[in-house]
Parts: sequence; C-alpha cells; structure tokens
Amino acid sequence: MTLDEWADLDEDEAGELIDSQLVEDEEMGAEHDVVGAWLIWILRSWLASGLGFVGMSDTRFGVSPTRGRKPDAYVYLAGRRPPRRGLVTVPPDIMVEVVSPRPKDARRDRVEKLREYAAFGARFYWIVDPAIRTFEILELGADGRYTHAASATEGTLDPVPGCEGLSIDVDALWAEVDRLSGDSTAEER
Repeated sequence: MTLDEWADLDEDEAGELIDSQLVEDEEMGAEHDVVGAWLIWILRSWLASGLGFVGMSDTRFGVSPTRGRKPDAYVYLAGRRPPRRGLVTVPPDIMVEVVSPRPKDARRDRVEKLREYAAFGARFYWIVDPAIRTFEILELGADGRYTHAASATEGTLDPVPGCEGLSIDVDALWAEVDRLSGDSTAEER
C-alpha cells in the first residue's frame, strides 16, 4: 500500500502504515483517551489567542515514503499549519503519544515513533505514560536526534520547552486519571 492509498482509506479504517503495510492501531482504552483529551484541552486553552493549532489522533501523517502515523495529538505553533484535508507531510512542532499498556505498543511509542518523528522533523516529541506516571519532552537536535528537554512525574512542568507561557500541572493530569478508578485520594488533592 502506498502513502496516498493509506491516506485515501475511509476514516473508519483503522491502522497505521508501516513499511507499506497496514498494521493495527494500538490497544487503547478510557485511560488513554482521558489523558489525550486532557492534553488537547490544555494545549487548546494555551493556543486560544491564535498561537497555533492542536489536532488529534485521526490525522494521517506521512512520516516517510513507506510509513504513515497517527499521533495522539499534535501542535503547529503560530505561523504554521497543516493542510485542511488529506495526507500531512509538513511536520508539526509537537507530536504527542500517550503510551498504551501493551509492551508492543510501548515499544512502538518509545523506539519506533521516536526514530520516525525525529527523521520527519517534528521539533518536540512528548511521551506521556500513565502506567508509570511520566511526562517526557524530547527536543530535536541539530544532529537529527532527540535529546531530553524536560520530564516530570509530579508537580508542574514550567517552563515547557518551546512553549512560552505554557505550564503543565502533571499532578492534575494524574488526578484526572485517578478519577477513572474512583481513587478518593485524587479527589482530595
């Protein structure tokens, strides 16, 4: 399958393109979606004054001639934007992945997508792992590889590299996740 064929698939057709083959999407669930929705809300609130665009997981990115990915969220900062429709070949400023619980999905986010997003040219790669409660921000270096820019397991990420005026309350994110299980300590925070 070509990138164009993948991009033209019906929106209900799941999967990403890996070495010209359609492969299944990650195993998701409510936790994954709650984290993604929370991040999109925070990013959209920050970008509200026209500082850019935030999008979600159904946008199809052609990250290489034989690979197509659908990140959980992405951001184009002021002055940049994706095309309105179709395959996106312009790298965003930020690509976000929420790590899913299956080991093969975690490997996909931490190893495969890390290499692919760097080669694609996304300036920042955020990896959020609710299972181990980590929020990592990687920045693309001049050598085309990601380096650690910031991380947190608790507290507030402030400043957020490359995002002037944005702070991320990591404790509030984990409290939102805890609400899924009815953890009363999360509601007391």
